[in-house]
Amino acid sequence: MSETIELAKLLLSKPSLTPLDEGCQTLMTDRLTKADFQIEQLKFGEVENFWALRGNTSPVFVFAGHTDVVPVGENWKTDPFSPEIIDGMLYARGAADMKGSLAAMVVATERFVNDFPDHQGSIGFLITSDEEGPSIDGTVKVCKYLNETSQKVDYCLVGEPSSTSQLGDVIKNGRRGSLNGRLTIIGKQGHIAYPHLANNPIHLTVPALDALCNELWDEGNEYFPATSFQISNIHSGTGVTNVIPGETEVVFNFRYSTESTHEGLQQRVLDILDKHGLKYKLNWEHSGYPFLTPKGDLVSSCVDAIRTVKGLDAELSTSGGTSDGRFIAPILNAQVVELGPLNATIHQVDECVSTKDLDDLTDIYYQVLKNILA
Repeated sequence: MSETIELAKLLLSKPSLTPLDEGCQTLMTDRLTKADFQIEQLKFGEVENFWALRGNTSPVFVFAGHTDVVPVGENWKTDPFSPEIIDGMLYARGAADMKGSLAAMVVATERFVNDFPDHQGSIGFLITSDEEGPSIDGTVKVCKYLNETSQKVDYCLVGEPSSTSQLGDVIKNGRRGSLNGRLTIIGKQGHIAYPHLANNPIHLTVPALDALCNELWDEGNEYFPATSFQISNIHSGTGVTNVIPGETEVVFNFRYSTESTHEGLQQRVLDILDKHGLKYKLNWEHSGYPFLTPKGDLVSSCVDAIRTVKGLDAELSTSGGTSDGRFIAPILNAQVVELGPLNATIHQVDECVSTKDLDDLTDIYYQVLKNILA
């Protein structure tokens, strides 16, 4: 069994349900300390985080990731916190998202430091246990701390599971922003047999929602698809058949490209609602800025590493949900990519990852370090 698989199994045996770490970070920091990293334990609220650094010169290359995992669900064929290898697949909660990546990062770094003890620049680790949860006391707080202490980060590789069909086929070089809205349309409750004495908020809502759904918010660009507006919930009524409701609540989300801003989207929504003469309340929650790392040093180093190890040309993509890259890129002004194993089973029952893929991922991470710092 390789060092990567051994470390992955140790990490996976820890029931680190978000925001718990359960000793995962200690497993990592103990090994990084032996590789001459300086460790800072950064606890914010109840969340365990750490920052590790080897070196004091530029460029600064950072591995980022999280030790927390989502709840396990039911009817696993194995114990989700007793990792097992079956037919070359390592089964456990967090195998793909993303303790396998963490193991590959540590082992690749140990190997690189052993081969290049006097490497250029610096290597960092930014690890949290608050990625799968509210993401309030994790990476965002660490990034602000690093910013306040003038710690520069040039390049950051987040070990999120980016691959789709085979390891290394996709590199996430950006993510869309996320903007949530909770809209309440106010009407007047009344008896359904006397609609002239009421004002049905559902009827009022439909034309405005039709306009929002059919609005072209932007056309995207070379890296991003067009901004998407999606309704996730609509609620109204008292549950009976003879009452016109007084309010209708609509919950919606924008996944937006770098062609739009959350302030601009908010204003355009208000303009459409006002155009329809609605009485309403609207609360906003902005959960992530878009970020983009165009083709350059970091992207090229990752593409080359995948080609060297796997013999394939990776696709650049900004699809999918959000990640902690949404904090690292804007706060630290760093180039950020996501590169990790297959995402086919993440958050599912019987989450698993190929052991060969984790060993190959270790080789890819090693090659990225070599491309940038050797």
